[in-house]
Amino acid sequence: MWEEMGQLQFEFMKEQGLLPEHDFLDVGCGSLRGGLHFINYLEPGHYCGIDIDKSLLRAGWKEVKKHHLSDKKPLLVHTDSFDFLALNRTFDFALAQSVFTHLPLNSVALCLITMAHALKPGGKFFATFFENTQGIYHTQPIPQPGVDRTRLSYFDRDPYHYNLATFEWICEGIDLKVEYIGDWDHPRNQKMLLFTRTL
Repeated sequence: MWEEMGQLQFEFMKEQGLLPEHDFLDVGCGSLRGGLHFINYLEPGHYCGIDIDKSLLRAGWKEVKKHHLSDKKPLLVHTDSFDFLALNRTFDFALAQSVFTHLPLNSVALCLITMAHALKPGGKFFATFFENTQGIYHTQPIPQPGVDRTRLSYFDRDPYHYNLATFEWICEGIDLKVEYIGDWDHPRNQKMLLFTRTL
């Protein structure tokens, strides 16, 4: 669902107020499934994508050239951490689509702690996750229905599920406020969260 998911991300972010002049951070940008839409829409130099997989970033560069978007000057960065400060800029909007679903809790916490410094005051970070609706101490797999098949998410392995209270706990003491958006028409039942920088 490469094209469908790319379009879904892009339309969602526009609905949330993303404008061409905004600085945008795409966390886990991969081969630019959504990134191509954002790069084309944003003003030159306003798109930054990071990913842990060098091969996906190389594929992303090929897509940029294929679609004649090099003049938009996107920044694609390989990183195996969430050192957003190394980018030497702050962002109005950020998105992590299908990232938290693959991360253990400490990595999710690291992402959010560093994101609090990467956003401009009032900046917004949207992130998808598989929801645990069974309570924080539920340790059994949870079925996540999708358009193609039902998948299981897990307490302690990839793909992970979490509940809202876990994200609220992480945000205590850092300059982020979390809000539950929930359904946003994701075809594999990933829910959406909004983290807003408070200071």
